[in-house]
Amino acid sequence: MCRRWGFLIGFLGAVCLLGSGNGGQQPPETAAQRCFCQVSGYLDDCTCDVETIDRFNNYKLFPRLQKLLESDYFRYYKVNLKRPCPFWNDINQCGRRDCAVKPCQSDEVPDGIKSASYKYSEEANNLIEECEQAERLGAVDESLSEETQKAVLQWTKHDDSSDNFCEADDIQSPDAEYVDLLLNPERYTGYKGPDAWKIWNVIYEENCFKPQTIKRPLNPLASGQGKNEENTFYSWLEGLCVEKRAFYRLISGLHASINVHLSARYLLQDTWLEKKWGHNITEFQQRFDGVLTAGEGPRRLKNLYFLYLIELKALSKVLPFFERPDFQLFTGNKVQDAENKMLLLDILHEVKSFPLHFDENSFFAGDKKEANKLKEDFRLHFRNISRIMDCVGCFKCRLWGKLQTQGLGTALKILFSEKLIANIPESGPSYEFHLTRQEIVSLFNAFGRISTSVRELETFRNLLQNIH
Repeated sequence: MCRRWGFLIGFLGAVCLLGSGNGGQQPPETAAQRCFCQVSGYLDDCTCDVETIDRFNNYKLFPRLQKLLESDYFRYYKVNLKRPCPFWNDINQCGRRDCAVKPCQSDEVPDGIKSASYKYSEEANNLIEECEQAERLGAVDESLSEETQKAVLQWTKHDDSSDNFCEADDIQSPDAEYVDLLLNPERYTGYKGPDAWKIWNVIYEENCFKPQTIKRPLNPLASGQGKNEENTFYSWLEGLCVEKRAFYRLISGLHASINVHLSARYLLQDTWLEKKWGHNITEFQQRFDGVLTAGEGPRRLKNLYFLYLIELKALSKVLPFFERPDFQLFTGNKVQDAENKMLLLDILHEVKSFPLHFDENSFFAGDKKEANKLKEDFRLHFRNISRIMDCVGCFKCRLWGKLQTQGLGTALKILFSEKLIANIPESGPSYEFHLTRQEIVSLFNAFGRISTSVRELETFRNLLQNIH
């Protein structure tokens, strides 16, 4: 299978090179070539190539990661989908049934998840399970040891600190509910048009360090665009410092990943008898075909791979946090919890072995004062994007937008906490660095979505081979 995949990549590359020559009549270009010819080789600002990522993800990581995400610990996510939009009031709620989210009934969520402690050590889990009357996140059970009480208080304070890249969702609100992610999959809902475009427009125009005088290529809310505007945009983008350029590429990669999901799980048939979901190659082409998108689609796909590398590197760095004997994926089922931790560590060790990790040491490496200012701007811009998710009119889109944004924010938090992670004690509470269950669930599910996108690209390559 690997040899066949390598042959396919080589073949497409050869056809792409031959097609650029002038001699001889060339066969018509396929849709696969238009979408993927430029999505090969080394990525900008990286020492990794697309083909290495494809092999590693599709054949080593993806199957095990999907198994982990089907477990009880990772399938239940608590979220408040009723928070008001903080930026504008004219939200048109999607009335389609596919936009709705079905929350869990109380008895559907494992007791261990509902009553588990704010943080995840065995001592805290077992003790706080007996104290189910805690009224807010971070409430301290007086039966805890003095050391654990101190840790919980520090954790609560730390969650509002400057290390967080996402605004914390108020999961202790009466409006917050558990959602089974497996029963509410991310897929095409019909939510599109000006309302959806407005969300992405605000994200790009106001939060990606872009001057308002520079227009994005194919911006549906901007008029009078042409080739000159596209050239101006990329001249501006390449002129940015590596951190700001990376920020744009992360957001573009997230946008591309979501569009891959919607194209791969599209509503193909809707009758009273059944609904059929599957791959919509027309939808995929409209978003990523190099000709139909004036060269923009392949750029988006390369940014998806860039996002993959960033989150992969974060997972490799956070391994010491999960390796501690005190840490457990607590659901109340001891056998399942132990098996899931073994699977989790197996995945993280596999991630650690990836040969071409992204090198983030160039980030914020200049003058210390300027670097700290830039890092704070980076954090505030991303935090603002996490707030924009409460303005999405489709509740299922809002659910997955909030989860994937929080997951990426958690990955950034990890990348900028390397020294704190290195000082984590082997046992007992970790005072300086910690992750809430919300952050853990969002981190792995968000990476699971990107991993799925990379896997789906192989399927679309094959489906587009004979289409012109």
